[in-house]
Amino acid sequence: MIKMEVKTVTADQGGNFLVLLMDDEEKKVLPIAIGPLEAQAIAIVMQGEMPPRPMTHDLLKTICDNLEGQIEKIVITDIIDSTFYAEIHLQKKGETMILDSRPSDAIALALRCLSPIYMVSKLVEFTYDFQDIIAREDGDEKLH
Repeated sequence: MIKMEVKTVTADQGGNFLVLLMDDEEKKVLPIAIGPLEAQAIAIVMQGEMPPRPMTHDLLKTICDNLEGQIEKIVITDIIDSTFYAEIHLQKKGETMILDSRPSDAIALALRCLSPIYMVSKLVEFTYDFQDIIAREDGDEKLH
């Protein structure tokens, strides 16, 4: 598995939102299309903001905390028909439960719980070289 971190949330030329995950060496970027609400849920944490009332992912974190569970990690596991899949690894009393999740929800939860994000190695073929993305942005091209 390859450890990833959220680099940013951005929009492509069509106005669709993307979360960009980057490896530790800052060489590979995995773009994942997400909805506007999920983009907001991720961006809020990255900007250090606290909404006046708990959002869904805040509620999930509170439930985990109150039930003495911890989000051990999340893993981006697959892509099928242009749709990414993820798992949330929830640990409670020494046992790990693996929960199916949309990557956007898993990422939003991981950011709140300060849990690591991984992708399986086979997804490297769906990444971009970070230097290519910088070159595209400099040339006013965006990911699509």
